[in-house]
Amino acid sequence: MDLPATLPEKLYLLAYDPGRERITATDRLDLVMRAAALAELLRRGLIREDGRYPAAVAGGPTDGLDPLTAALLEQIRQERRRSWQSWVGRNRGPTARAARVVRDGLAAAGRIRVEQHRLLGLFPCARVTLPEPRLRKSLVMSVGSALNGPFSRVDPADAALVVLADAAQLGSALTWRQRREFRTRIDKLAPAAGPVPRALRRAVNASRADGAAGG
Repeated sequence: MDLPATLPEKLYLLAYDPGRERITATDRLDLVMRAAALAELLRRGLIREDGRYPAAVAGGPTDGLDPLTAALLEQIRQERRRSWQSWVGRNRGPTARAARVVRDGLAAAGRIRVEQHRLLGLFPCARVTLPEPRLRKSLVMSVGSALNGPFSRVDPADAALVVLADAAQLGSALTWRQRREFRTRIDKLAPAAGPVPRALRRAVNASRADGAAGG
């Protein structure tokens, strides 16, 4: 089975911790998935930077977009202009439950398996497993190559993958030691995702602040 083609799908697989056999960063995974979708659209030239806002580009091939990225593109085309951070944090419409949309798309393609069960016999939840662990291992190798390989040979998609994992503090993809050790390299890779990593950091911080205030 081939690797998934888009950044949201790749980051979802990287959010899986094979040691604990579960998806991590669930408190911010919707934000991460929407940020990855924005970076994917930017990478494909389907949106562009218009000051502080993403703007849809007329035309352009949309073949191969995952359901979340396609839905976000349609929202950007139809709704009023919003900042990058606003789109990352926007939890309304078809992209509200972004992680579930990506999860269901991966499950439909056979890349993950989703089993419904009840936690403590009471609370419904989903258990995600990887029928082909090599897919995730390949993505981990791509992250390693982006950090250690010749800079001129880094695939832009892999560069975006690394900087998004860093912005999300996605420890299952990029440990805190790697983030510290490769800080200069990660900063050099950052242009591959444009303004999206910064928007993701701000959205995550805002979400945590809201949670702290509510708690």
